[in-house]
Amino acid sequence: MGSVWRLIVHVYFIVSLFVSSALAEDPYKYFTWNVTYGTIWPLGVPQEAILINGQFPGPEIDSVTNDNIIINVYNNLKNPFLLSWNGIQQRRNSWQDGVSGTNCPIRPGKNFTYKFQMKDQIGSYFYFPSEYFHKAAGGFGGIKIVSRPRIPVPFPDPDGDVTLLIGDWYKTNHVYLRRTLDYGRSLPNPDGVLINGQGPNGYSLTVDQGKTYRLRISNVGLSSSLNFRIEGHKMKLVEVEGSHTVQDLYDSLDIHVGQSYSVLVTADQPPQDYYIVASTRFTSTVLNGVGIFHYSNSQKGVSGSIPWGPTNEIDWSVNQARSIRRNLTASGPRPNPQGSYHYGNITIDRTFKLENSAPLINGKQHYAVNGISFLRPGTPIKLADYFNIGGIYTSDGIPNSPDKRTPYMQTAVISGEYRSFIEIAFQNNEDTIQSWHLDGYSFFVVGFGGGEWIPESRKDYNLFDAVSRCTTQVYPNSWTAVFVMIDNAGIWNLRSETWERQYLGQQTYLRVVSPENEYPISPNALLCGQAKGHPRTPLP
Repeated sequence: MGSVWRLIVHVYFIVSLFVSSALAEDPYKYFTWNVTYGTIWPLGVPQEAILINGQFPGPEIDSVTNDNIIINVYNNLKNPFLLSWNGIQQRRNSWQDGVSGTNCPIRPGKNFTYKFQMKDQIGSYFYFPSEYFHKAAGGFGGIKIVSRPRIPVPFPDPDGDVTLLIGDWYKTNHVYLRRTLDYGRSLPNPDGVLINGQGPNGYSLTVDQGKTYRLRISNVGLSSSLNFRIEGHKMKLVEVEGSHTVQDLYDSLDIHVGQSYSVLVTADQPPQDYYIVASTRFTSTVLNGVGIFHYSNSQKGVSGSIPWGPTNEIDWSVNQARSIRRNLTASGPRPNPQGSYHYGNITIDRTFKLENSAPLINGKQHYAVNGISFLRPGTPIKLADYFNIGGIYTSDGIPNSPDKRTPYMQTAVISGEYRSFIEIAFQNNEDTIQSWHLDGYSFFVVGFGGGEWIPESRKDYNLFDAVSRCTTQVYPNSWTAVFVMIDNAGIWNLRSETWERQYLGQQTYLRVVSPENEYPISPNALLCGQAKGHPRTPLP
């Protein structure tokens, strides 16, 4: 046993030295964030919100590929608090992922320092609080990763770079929303849609005539797919969650929960004010978030009705989704074309068909994946693995495909073999749209289809220029298929981005084991549950 521990310690120090030398090559950016409650009025009534440094939404993280990010977070709330980084891959470092399966939350009155690298990434993302239904109270903000100067970008530098956070919103306090779910009831419909934390006509973006602006638009809401548009202006899509895209023009874009898009918009219309609109999709009542696209030399304010947007037209949305393709000739975070990786020629090692459902378990509303509703563990799965604590979770507890079992609750994970290539078919037999996200990875969205996914569905896959992203929609009574290269060791959350469904069990974790390809535990890692009191490093 002593020789084994000595080997572990030797590997630990080698990895630590490697990490230190690697991090020293790239810039560091330091942030101090104070998380507090504050009063906001976005929908005309006072309500308690989560502020970061007094801001709602929180401060933007403005970074460059491979920057090292150090964020010291002070929790001044009444409950434990945890931040997650939607789309930041945390290469080999799920210790910083910020979800209950990997991290203990920051206790009230305490602080924790997140340390991670924007390793080999570009693009538009956001962060958000992942526990206690805090997302319904704010605490979110934008993340921007721009390319290193020597890496060509497939469009001229814009005259401005603007983050727009759009999402549905409740007037009801998040504590009461959480209590509703804990009682086993579904949430009511949202009350409105916000644009950068502002209600109707509260947000204004000032532009100069003839100039072009990059808008980074993220849907940070709880449940609603949103259609985004700017009156009288075309949007040129250029990037989706780190992938440069074919630069098609759109009058409007469907942006589903958890998704991020980058568009170029030129102020090429007569100088006046125009509506910015984010409206709900696939809902019985359409809610509109409205802002102002204001020309600096405007001669006229907005007037008349807001511009038309789609409402329940599923085929319209599917056709738009299929039109979004990778720009194969553009470089990503490294100086090589995005099309140099031929994902369509790789043999699939394993296929998962994951079906969402909405069962009642013990008389309460829950949500499930292949019949299993995820039960949050008192000890994070990542810590259970590290300290070899048994009985915390069930490995391979999610079946590869739905088997019509009676739904039940379990802390069940999926095991992924390191460097394997997997196919996931998300199956949705419900009448509502779904949104799925995988931490730690981007995946190729290779196909959408109606009805039941079967192996013959592969004949309609896009095996050439499918976009690579971290969040995908699944339309009602339909399926969506993705390919994932399992090359990022760690414990990674696979979840519904519809936050009620995530909170009540529509999630699991992808467990990828490769100790030699993963960073050691952080010296400042928070310990809780059965991991409390354990040493953070093994002793010889």
